[in-house]
Amino acid sequence: MKIRPVKVILLVAGLFLAVSLLGGSVIWSMLGLADDLTIDGQANVVRPGKHAMGAGWPAYGGNKKGTRFSGAKQITPENVRDLEVAWVHKTGAFGGRENAAGRAAFQATPILVDDKLIFCTQFQDVIALNPATGDEIWRFDPKIPTDGRPANQFTCRGVSHWQEDRQDETAGTAPACTSRVFVGTVDSRLIALDTSTGLPCPGFGANGQVKIEADIALRWPGEFQITSAPAIVGDTVVTGTAIGDNLRTRAPLGTVYAFDVRTGEPKWSFDPIPRDPADPARTSWAGASADTTGHANVWSTMSVDEERQMVFLPTSSPSPDYYGGNRVGDNRYANSVVALDAHTGTVKWHFQTVHHDVWDYDVPAQPGLYEVWRGGVAHDVVAQVTKTGLVFVLDRDTGEPFLPIEERAVPQGGVAGEVLSPTQPFPTATPPIVPNRADPDDAFGITLWDKMACSNQIASLRQEGLYTPPSLEGTFAYPFSGGGANWGSAAFDPTRNLLVINMSNMGSFIKLYERSQAAQPLDAIEDGAEFAPMEGGPYEMRRAELLSPLGLPCTAPPWGVIAGINLDTGEIVWRQTLGTTEDLAPGGLVLELGTPNFGGPIVTASGLIFIGAAMDDYLRALDVATGRELWKGRLPAGGQATPMTYEYDGRQYVVIAAGGHSRVGTRRGDNVVAFALPTD
Repeated sequence: MKIRPVKVILLVAGLFLAVSLLGGSVIWSMLGLADDLTIDGQANVVRPGKHAMGAGWPAYGGNKKGTRFSGAKQITPENVRDLEVAWVHKTGAFGGRENAAGRAAFQATPILVDDKLIFCTQFQDVIALNPATGDEIWRFDPKIPTDGRPANQFTCRGVSHWQEDRQDETAGTAPACTSRVFVGTVDSRLIALDTSTGLPCPGFGANGQVKIEADIALRWPGEFQITSAPAIVGDTVVTGTAIGDNLRTRAPLGTVYAFDVRTGEPKWSFDPIPRDPADPARTSWAGASADTTGHANVWSTMSVDEERQMVFLPTSSPSPDYYGGNRVGDNRYANSVVALDAHTGTVKWHFQTVHHDVWDYDVPAQPGLYEVWRGGVAHDVVAQVTKTGLVFVLDRDTGEPFLPIEERAVPQGGVAGEVLSPTQPFPTATPPIVPNRADPDDAFGITLWDKMACSNQIASLRQEGLYTPPSLEGTFAYPFSGGGANWGSAAFDPTRNLLVINMSNMGSFIKLYERSQAAQPLDAIEDGAEFAPMEGGPYEMRRAELLSPLGLPCTAPPWGVIAGINLDTGEIVWRQTLGTTEDLAPGGLVLELGTPNFGGPIVTASGLIFIGAAMDDYLRALDVATGRELWKGRLPAGGQATPMTYEYDGRQYVVIAAGGHSRVGTRRGDNVVAFALPTD
């Protein structure tokens, strides 16, 4: 999804008038959420159990299960206001790459391994820092090309670590690369580096790297890339790919690849589109459509349950995103959580969050593998947050609902040739975190003229709630394809059964056109809207965020929220606005209307949430029991990344990549910033 810079979206000195006239409670009422802003004390009772509350951060999601929970307790709700900048590291990532600065986003979360803080820059440089000082220990430059246009910008969300099992009799005796770091690149290489030196591991593939080739010729360099941290399970490294959307029906395959961590030899692969006629999911694809469709790729982060030897995949939509007449059926395993056997890549179970997706509602976030307590009994679950604002909680062994889910009838009447699913899955215990319907009378505007313009836009579009199909007259898509939730994923406090998730609250329009003969440039922007050809089908597509003449979202604020959900009951315990207009409005006007947000939260054992993500340049600390802000620290650039925390030499640090996001329009930079309590 191409998001127009929100410095245009949220400019407006007249916002002051909006807040003066509306007030915070009225804004929440416009969202239909005011009654939910209560605190359930029972949901915050500390639970017993094993929570793996280490004070390190060895994997992108905190651990391989993606809990984003730390046992560090030095920073507390009582002293968090004393946090100060401990160190800042400038990566120099843009040096010699200025031509690519406008297509880059710094979204990395570092890991702490072998006394090194290791992360990747926008351009896949891998850097190891001293965790106490931020001084550089080593750096590896993969020398990626920067003259292309990557499918998902120039970005790298994280690296992964593997350590040799010294009890493994087959292990080599050479000390080099017995501990190694893996990173993927924009030109689809998987690289293994020695954790001690940053040098490529010569025994892995060709000189430390394996090149993953698309199954068909690419239209441009970067149509096929790796953006997320690989999964490590035993002696296997697993990676997916990011692929450019909406270009064509016969698109590159979204295959997931598994390699031997030592040699780089292929071990297995899994294609989320079932090509094998014997695969039971094949019946959800009409005719031979599974053979002529691409994507359903895993561009986000996978999770690993090492005890069960399972890998959990968040899959995306089939190609193209907005027309499915060439792929009639539910299209399983697309738009699903898929649990694979880590040794063979065979499917153990799968759960589809969207049937026959024609809205670009990929599963965007890392599946969360959590231990939930109910009636004194621990249950292992998978919690999946989605772009639609819905949260699905499943049994980890079977994929059956842990919290109830029902199939509900959804709008029908797609364009000619389309065959929509008559129902979609909806959780019944947890309502949507952000709304999915907007009454034209409730359109937002700071003046009557502005409000009426938005009201007319909403009224002119087809809108029947979530899953209203794309149309020739134009459809109101709410939430837009950026979420709801996105790649920042959720965090989990196991002592409270509390899932913490941030989401954006914006709508967009989708409009289909019967195919024209006039060629348009790839990924063109016309009148502020993105054009996509969707080759191989009868329609082309345009889409854009729904904005007022003043550049404001037409949907009512808050435009960014964060919520806490009790995973025992599914109840929303609290919900708060996330983000202000400080770095968006003229003159630094600070209005707490929320902003669209990219990046996720983390939780600590002391009862704190840390999150950047919003479009003002701050890292925030929130009370995990209420979601209320306790502290915020100024960043030198946009914090569209997920932070991490660790204790090192007796001091707790909270670290975030502050480099901004070019598509969103936040301040760009090359900073990694660490906060800590004063040492005096």
